[in-house]
Amino acid sequence: MKSSVVKRSIMVGDHKTSVSLEEAFWTATKEISGQRNMSLSDLVSEIDHNRQHANLSSAIRLYVLAFFKNYAAGVITKDHGISVARKVSPD
Repeated sequence: MKSSVVKRSIMVGDHKTSVSLEEAFWTATKEISGQRNMSLSDLVSEIDHNRQHANLSSAIRLYVLAFFKNYAAGVITKDHGISVARKVSPD
């Protein structure tokens, strides 16, 4: 069975590196960069700069997961703005 993980090259800052990602994560990363009006390279550079203890491929997966969890929870909006949710009292 062929692996769904594909190795891709990308510029991170001023150097070229490779990441191994499933197609779904690669597509989601491109969608997020488009929503944020930034290049894919700039988004991956930001993820690389802010990651802790994970390799870059894992950091991208975790970023994508967090982004869509926050989107589903209404913490971020489609235009990537921050939404302030208010608790509604059951009175």
